[in-house]
Amino acid sequence: MTLSRQTDLAQFRADAEQWLRASVPERWKAERGALSEQDTTEVKREWDRQLFAGGFAGLSLPAEHGGQGLGLAEEVAFHELAARAHAPEGFGRIGKILTAPTLIVHGTEEQRGRFLPGILSGEQVWCQGFSEPGAGSDLAGVSTVARRDGNGYRVTGQKVWTSFADVADRSLLLARSSPDAPRYRNLSMLLLDMRQPGVVVRPIKQISGATHFAEVFFEDVWVADEDRLGDDGQGWKVAMTVLQNERGIVEGITRYVEMRGDMDLLIAHCAGTEYERAAADLDVRLELVRWQVAKSVELEDDPVAFVRASSVLKVTWSELWQEMTQLGLRVAPAEHLAHWRHQYLETRASSIYSGSSEIQRNIIAERVLGLPK
Repeated sequence: MTLSRQTDLAQFRADAEQWLRASVPERWKAERGALSEQDTTEVKREWDRQLFAGGFAGLSLPAEHGGQGLGLAEEVAFHELAARAHAPEGFGRIGKILTAPTLIVHGTEEQRGRFLPGILSGEQVWCQGFSEPGAGSDLAGVSTVARRDGNGYRVTGQKVWTSFADVADRSLLLARSSPDAPRYRNLSMLLLDMRQPGVVVRPIKQISGATHFAEVFFEDVWVADEDRLGDDGQGWKVAMTVLQNERGIVEGITRYVEMRGDMDLLIAHCAGTEYERAAADLDVRLELVRWQVAKSVELEDDPVAFVRASSVLKVTWSELWQEMTQLGLRVAPAEHLAHWRHQYLETRASSIYSGSSEIQRNIIAERVLGLPK
């Protein structure tokens, strides 16, 4: 990275930090744990609009598509600063991180013009319709059917673990559109309208008590050909673009900052005890996550090296977070026990969602190390 690039990034960080100090809603900072569900939704929707108005939506998306035309370094820096400022997450994550980059690669000019402005402005919320009860790790085995009907499809089936489904306007949905075609060539990616009849959303209560996800049922739901992303039967190719973004470095740095707070608390718990060394070892591993994110950013212009460097992030942070919470439960004083109990239950799913650890290791073995299948 050149000196001028470092200077530009330093100025960006300073500007972003100043904007965040002035923009994070006071009621969110003061009352976020006590806000009602309706108030929380209002804050998050408004936050997406604030990001757009402030010039912090779509930082690494090309300017010709409505983004800021900056690099991944700025995207990562802003997410780190926003997490440290305890900013709301908003509802735009799926749209900005997954849908928008995929539209740019696989979408038509008409689709990009129709969907990208709403995604960036925060006016349109997206969810991701991939996982199913019988097709979690085996994404190619989805059974949701998109049956041809004139100039479009009729979709019937079920998705599960769908974040933001209860507030989403559209779903980036993978469905089986060609039942007789070979595996991996029988799927299509659809931009499905979630606000139409036939779509039923049922929130899922997790063991931690939270409801981050939902199951979604589709009964004869209409999707026009103009709302198919990529060619019919090319859904697997499009899905690989989505997953590359889902398991990428923005998620990695966001998780790092979230875990950093837990790690600092854990080190304090373990100080002067027999677990002090164990906490120090976990701290070193957490800093390696940050180092790996920084290394990946430096390789942004080399697609092959970038994928190799970033591919280890998901499995690394997810399993580390589980180990941290296990130790936290063991050493926490009574006043912090509720926190660690909640974090322990929350992280049980971290090595499953966005690709299980087993799937991630297969990807690393085959695509990074070049080992035989």
